[in-house]
Amino acid sequence: MRVGILTGGGDCPGLNAVIRAVVKRGLQFDYEFIGIRDGWGGLVEKSTMELTHEAVSGLLPVGGTVLGTSRTNPYKTPGDVDKVKANIEALGIDSLICIGGDDTLGVASKLYDEGINAVGVPKTIDNDLSATDFTFGFDTAVSVVTWALDRLHTTTEAHHRVMVVEVMGRHAGWIAVYGGLAGGADAILIPEKPFDPAEVCKYIENRKAKGKHFSLVVAAEGAHLKEGSGIMTKDDTTDAFGHAKLGGIGEFLALEIEKQTGLESRHVVLGHLQRGGTPTAFDRILASRFGVRAIELVHEGKFGQMVALQGNSIVDVSLKEATAKTKTVDMEMYKTASVFFG
Repeated sequence: MRVGILTGGGDCPGLNAVIRAVVKRGLQFDYEFIGIRDGWGGLVEKSTMELTHEAVSGLLPVGGTVLGTSRTNPYKTPGDVDKVKANIEALGIDSLICIGGDDTLGVASKLYDEGINAVGVPKTIDNDLSATDFTFGFDTAVSVVTWALDRLHTTTEAHHRVMVVEVMGRHAGWIAVYGGLAGGADAILIPEKPFDPAEVCKYIENRKAKGKHFSLVVAAEGAHLKEGSGIMTKDDTTDAFGHAKLGGIGEFLALEIEKQTGLESRHVVLGHLQRGGTPTAFDRILASRFGVRAIELVHEGKFGQMVALQGNSIVDVSLKEATAKTKTVDMEMYKTASVFFG
């Protein structure tokens, strides 16, 4: 059996841990492994590397992905899907393990329907993939947000300012809620709950009345107003899957807060800091468990499936089910976080 492995979409801590686990478990079945470079682009361009025991040794704590990644969508450019299929055959690949979010796994699901043996591993720091309680990379991102809030707290308090921290979260505010709750945010804004700047300012004014002349506000990049324009974007461009480049909510809100409250306000965009660097222990373990089970699904001939965490068990669900809808924030969790607003 010759197994291809690819990582697609945005990188996140834990990708290399999955690759390592797949190869180390698969070598026990005497499988061969070929790494596909730069996501689906590697199968369009036939760009690969061999994955041996030596190649994956030491990868557990390493961030990023040794395979590289891209947001290539073979279904966007005419002829690319045919290239993908032809190169799979030319490379002698019997099955594919695809590590990615809803876009990467959406492509895997379509290819499975067209006869390609594919298994998925859920990867997104946004934690917005259906059918799994958590995705690896999310815990690391939350830890980075918490770390940043701890540091911003002291400088914000010293200068009697309001600090708006913009974090990742296009359609779901999991990072904002978990990171904000762990970091002591005084208000948290998420895509699932449109907001009015006046409500945010009310929290800040309440704190001021209690003698707290500083506040920390966490805003997911996809947070948007109850009325007016939609999600804020950097420009009019989109990626291969039609996603706009988000950004601007932090700066907008900081200006609004200063205008409405008179308190000096600043904004910080954490951006790619959230997806870089060493994975946490939780993400290393989850990624390793996912990788081991993914290659076992290949061994068992269970294609068209994605590994998932449900409770404390690693299970498998269909790729179609996993990519059917976005998993949004549990409002009970948001309700808990809101206890500490203002």
